Amino acid sequence: MSRGAPRGELALVLHTHMPYVEGFGTWPFGEEWLWEAMATCYLPLLEVLAREAPLTLSLTPVLADQLEAPGIGERFTAFLDDVRADTHRQDIEGSLAGAPELVPELEHSAADYRSAGARFDAIGGDLLGALVPHAAWTSAATHAVLPLLAADAGVSLQLEVGIASHRRRSGGWGGGLWLPECAHAPWLDPLLDDAGVRATCVDLTDVLGRGAAAQLRPLRGEHGPTLLPIDRATMELVWSDAGYPAHGSYRDYHRHTIHHHRPWAIDGSLYDREAAAALAREHAREFVAAVIGRLDAAAAELGRPGLCVCPLDTELLGHWWHEGLTWLEAVLDEAAAQGLELAGLDEALTRHEPAPLPSDELPVTTWGTPRDLRTWDGPAVADFAWRARAAELRTLGGGGRGWARSPRALRELLALQSSDWAFMVSRGLAGDYPRERAAGHAAALDATLAGEAVAAEPALRHLAPDLGAA
Repeated sequence: MSRGAPRGELALVLHTHMPYVEGFGTWPFGEEWLWEAMATCYLPLLEVLAREAPLTLSLTPVLADQLEAPGIGERFTAFLDDVRADTHRQDIEGSLAGAPELVPELEHSAADYRSAGARFDAIGGDLLGALVPHAAWTSAATHAVLPLLAADAGVSLQLEVGIASHRRRSGGWGGGLWLPECAHAPWLDPLLDDAGVRATCVDLTDVLGRGAAAQLRPLRGEHGPTLLPIDRATMELVWSDAGYPAHGSYRDYHRHTIHHHRPWAIDGSLYDREAAAALAREHAREFVAAVIGRLDAAAAELGRPGLCVCPLDTELLGHWWHEGLTWLEAVLDEAAAQGLELAGLDEALTRHEPAPLPSDELPVTTWGTPRDLRTWDGPAVADFAWRARAAELRTLGGGGRGWARSPRALRELLALQSSDWAFMVSRGLAGDYPRERAAGHAAALDATLAGEAVAAEPALRHLAPDLGAA
């Protein structure tokens, strides 16, 4: 099927993000999260990206900051060669004595980490350099929920630092920005426009209706960027409690050995790699067929081709869902076989004329559960929101640019504003780690503002290196 055919197009958006964990703890919470994502997701993803399929890769500045930090390659290699090699050895030795049936999969798992090391060596240890050519979209500096910030100055700091980072690393920028948590409020639009944002994804499921054909058209008001509604009906085929990754034959992320290796399937049986890969390919066929049906129905209703925007956290693929990258590759194959056009968002916007906004008074929306701000400012985490807002006002003031503070103070503020700390608490993840991180950044910020002595080499030394260029 040729470009511009009546059916329309599917835009797969891979949102690639990791909170700033470099230098902040190791096991069980801290920078090992980064090493695991590199080994199980980012490095294997390079093989998919090498196919040059029209995917939209969003790379957050805070993740890029960490991948760019000096010494990251050496510490990652040590994790693979020392930690993961040794933990697999211990689990294999223990299984030989009591559960020999687990050994083959543990050996396969050990080989996966060795393969990650080989991939890393093959790109000269420069994972960021390998990802950047594929990353057309950027995000706010540290993934802050922008509608929860206290003033325009705070939003501008997040946007301008993140965009400056992307421009330096990629040599340019087409104006695509991933709003952290898809958190949008109408009052942000002029600030996004001022920062050069041309397009962003939003979740308007509760405005337009789940499964509505209107979800498959870009929208634009009188001012601000083009808004691309994500199609939750499509996304939830993959990312929901009943989505593909929940099938019993896939590898169980939550059940693990003493050293956190995973030789079991979700249904409790021994993990069967070949069966799981075959299922991933079958789910890819189902997914592509479902998208085609969705686009055909929407095109008939709209009288024009639709744009189906399906965003996924990149880390779902390969890390949380072990078979996710096999599924993604199969989706590319099935799209070609079944006649489904794939589109990068920047290119797709040249073909899909935005429709007018359904209302001049859109509500604040996110892709959280529910689709408002409660994940980040509800009763269990309201203290995060209020503390960050108060710190922003102390640091930047209530109006104007207000960036006359030291880089150390601004970095502590940026780190404090990250959406990840409240998210972890709301979801019951990572124990006390997120509260300790937020409290630590708040205390360091206050000490810096008060002129107290602080460490000459702060833990955030690699965060927002482009702060002065924004």
